Amino acid sequence: MFIFGVCGCCGALRPRYKRLVDNIFPEDPEDGLVKANMEKLTFYALSAPEKLDRIGAYLSERLSRDVARHRYGYVCIAMEALDQLLMACHCQSINLFVESFLKMVRKLLESDKPSLQILGTNSFVKFANIEEDTPSYHRSYDFFVSRFSEMCHSSYEDPDIRTKIRMAGIKGLQGVVRKTVNDELQANIWDPQHMDKIVPSLLFNLQSGERTESRSPSPLQASEKEKESPVELTERCFRELLGRAAYGNIKNAVTPVLMHLDNHSLWEGKTFAVRCFKIIMYSIQSQHSHLVIQQLLGHLDANSKNSATVRAGIVEVLLEAAAIAASGSVGPTVLEVFNTLLRQLRLSVDYELTGSYDGSTNIGTKIIKAHEERQLQEAVIRTIGSFANTLPTYQRSEVMLFIMGKIPVPGVHLALPSTGSGPEGTRMIQIMLLKSLVQVTAGFQTTNMLTALPSSFLEPLLSFSLTEDPEVRLLVLQILLSLIDRHDNRPKFSNISIISDISVLKLKVDKCSRQDNLFMKKHGQQLYRHIYLGCKEQSSGRQHYETLFALLGLLSVELANEEVVVDLIRLALALQDLALSTDEGLPVFNRCAVHALAAAYLNLICQLTTVPAFCQHIHEVIEVRQKESPYLLPEDVFIENPKLPSSLEKVEGDVLFLQSKITEVLGGSGYNTDRLATPYVPQYTDEDRLSKRKSIGETISLQVEVESRNSPEKEERTPAEEITFETLKNAIVDSVGMEEQERERRRQVVEKFQKAPFEEIAAHCGARATLLQSKLNQIFEITIRPPPSPSGTISSGYGQNQSRSVPIYEMKFPDLCVY
Repeated sequence: MFIFGVCGCCGALRPRYKRLVDNIFPEDPEDGLVKANMEKLTFYALSAPEKLDRIGAYLSERLSRDVARHRYGYVCIAMEALDQLLMACHCQSINLFVESFLKMVRKLLESDKPSLQILGTNSFVKFANIEEDTPSYHRSYDFFVSRFSEMCHSSYEDPDIRTKIRMAGIKGLQGVVRKTVNDELQANIWDPQHMDKIVPSLLFNLQSGERTESRSPSPLQASEKEKESPVELTERCFRELLGRAAYGNIKNAVTPVLMHLDNHSLWEGKTFAVRCFKIIMYSIQSQHSHLVIQQLLGHLDANSKNSATVRAGIVEVLLEAAAIAASGSVGPTVLEVFNTLLRQLRLSVDYELTGSYDGSTNIGTKIIKAHEERQLQEAVIRTIGSFANTLPTYQRSEVMLFIMGKIPVPGVHLALPSTGSGPEGTRMIQIMLLKSLVQVTAGFQTTNMLTALPSSFLEPLLSFSLTEDPEVRLLVLQILLSLIDRHDNRPKFSNISIISDISVLKLKVDKCSRQDNLFMKKHGQQLYRHIYLGCKEQSSGRQHYETLFALLGLLSVELANEEVVVDLIRLALALQDLALSTDEGLPVFNRCAVHALAAAYLNLICQLTTVPAFCQHIHEVIEVRQKESPYLLPEDVFIENPKLPSSLEKVEGDVLFLQSKITEVLGGSGYNTDRLATPYVPQYTDEDRLSKRKSIGETISLQVEVESRNSPEKEERTPAEEITFETLKNAIVDSVGMEEQERERRRQVVEKFQKAPFEEIAAHCGARATLLQSKLNQIFEITIRPPPSPSGTISSGYGQNQSRSVPIYEMKFPDLCVY
C-alpha cells in the first residue's frame, strides 16, 4: 500500500505540461486523439508560451519511443497533436517548438514504412503553409530536400504505394520551396546543390507520367488514375518554382533541365524536351525569356559535335521558345542569336559533306547521316524565321543585312571561313543562308522601302539573280516577293493565267507614297534589268517564270506610278522581242514561256491602267493567239505536259503586241509617248560578268568575250588568235600576277599612310598640290587671254607681236565711251 501511495504522489509531482500531454493519448490508440484533453493542452500552451518548447520536446521523446516500439497508432496521435499546436501557436517561442517538430518529421521520413513517410510529409506540408512571425537563423532544410527528392524516385514494388510516395515527395519539395524561397535568412534554395536535386526529381515524374499516359487506360480507369497521378501535381510544383525565380536565378533553374535531357537522351524524342521548355517559358516572368533562349543557344554550341538528332532537338526547342517569347524578348544581343544559328547551319553543311565531325575519315570517328543533317538544317532555318517574327521592323532589317553579309557574293572574295568542303560546300551554305532570308523576310512590311532595303542589301541580293544556279535564282525571287508585298497580294499572282476581269482577284491597291517613288527612281532600273536577264536564263523553269510574273504584278500594284507603268510595259515588250530573237539560243520552251509571261502581264497591266483602247489591243492579240498559237499563252505552256511546236520560226503578224500601237493608244491618255516608243535595252555591267559563275567557289572565271557585230573596229582586227592550252595558262598567270601587283601597291600605300610621320605625308601631298597648281596655271595662261589694249601691241625681240596688259588708268578710251 505504501508503494502505491508513493507512486501516486510522484505522479502528482510531474510537471503539468507532461500530464496534459499524457492525457491526450487514449488507452486504445484506435480511439484516436482525446479532443477534450487536446483543447486543455492547447489552452495551456497559449497561456504559457514559454512551456511550448518543453511540450514539443516531450512529444518528440514520446514519438521516438513509439516509433522504436512500432506503436504506430500513438505515432499518428502525436503528429496530430503537433500539427494542432503548430497551427494554433504563433508566439516568439515557436522557433524552439519548430525544431522539435522538424526533428519528429525527420524521424518519420527516415522510417522504412511508407505510411510514416507520408505522415511526416503531410505534417511538413502543413508547416510549410504557416507564415512565421519571427525569423529563424539556424534552421536547415538540406535533409528535407535530399529526402523528398529521394521519395520522388521511389521504386516501391506496389504501384499504388509507389505513386503515393512519389506524390508525397513532390508535395514535400513544394513545401520546401514555399518555406525558403522568400526567406532571406534561410539557405538559398536556388543554389546548384539544391536545384540539382529538385529539378531532376520533378522532371523524372513528368517523364514517368508521360509513359503512364501512353498506355491508354479505359475512361473509368483514366479518371481514377488522374486523381492519383503525380503528373499534374509535378507540373504545378514546377510552374510554381519557376514563377518564383528572379533574374539571377533563371540560370540555376534551367541548367539542371538541360543536364537531365542530356543524361537521359531526351533531345532526340523532342516531345518531352519541348513540353519542358513550354512549361518554363510560360511560367517565368516574360522579361526573363531571353535568358532561357541564351542558355539554349549556349547549350547548342556546346553540343556542336553531337549527333544531328540531338542538335535538331535543341533547335526544335528553340523554335518553340521563340514562338512563345513576347516581341523583343530575344534580348539585347539579337545578332548574336542569329550568329549562333548561322554558325550551326554552316557546321551542319560541313559535317554533311565531309562525313565526320572533325573533317577526317579516320576509324573511330562518328559517321554522319546526311538525311539527319538535312533535317537539322531545315529546323535551323525555321527557327531563324521564328526568331525574326518576334522582332520589330528595324531589327529585322538589321538581321537581313547581317545574314546577307554572311553569304559569299558573286565577284567578291569569300567572307566565310574555310570550310574544307570545297565549292559544293560554299554553294550549299549560299543556298541555306538564302533560305534563311526567305524565312526572315516572310511577312516583312515597311512603310519606307528606302530605309528598310538599303543598297547594301539590295545590290548583293540582286547579284545572286544572275548566277547560273536555278535554285539560287528562285530563292532570290522569293525574297524579293516577300519584301515588295505589303498588302498580301502575293497569293493572287501564284499562277500565270489570262484573266478577263482582274476584279475577281480583289487586289489591294494603294496610292504610291513619296518614299515608294524615290525607291523606284533609285532601284527601278536594277529590278527591270534583273527580271529581263532572269528570263534569258536557259535553266529557268516553270517556277521561275511564275515567280517573275508575280514580281511584275506586285511591282505594278505596290510601287507603280505613271513612269513605272511605262517602264514595265516597255519591259514586257522587250521580253517579247527576246522570245522572238534566235541569237540568244533559248530552247523552245523558254521562248514560249517568255511569250506567255509577256502576254499575261500585259493583260494585267492594261486592266490596271483602265485605258479602253489599250485593253482592246491586248485582248485582240490574245484572241488571235487562242485561235492560231495557243502555245504562246500561259494556259498551254505552264502545265505538266505542255504541247509545244518543234520550233518557233513564224511568230509574226497579229499574234504579236505592237509597240507602235500601244504607244499611240497610251499617248492619247497622257502617257509619255517618247519613252514608250523607245525600246527597252538592259545595260550590262561588270556585275553581270562577275555573276556568271557556276559556283562561287571557283577561283578564276575565264571568259572569252565575243565582239559585237556592230563594232567599228571589227575590220581592223587581226585574224582570231588560235587559243591553246599555253595561251590559257599564260592568261591565268598574267592575270594573277597583275592582281598580286595591284594588291601589293595598295598595301604599300595603306602602310605608308599608317606608319609614315605626319611631316612626310604633308610634304608628299604638298608636292602633288604644287604640281597640280602649276599645271592649272599653264592651262589658264593658254586659255585666258588679256582684253585688247587700246595702247596697241609691243614688238618682242624675236620679231613677234606680244600683247601686254596696260593698267586701266593708262588706257585711252574714245570720247563716246567717256561721260
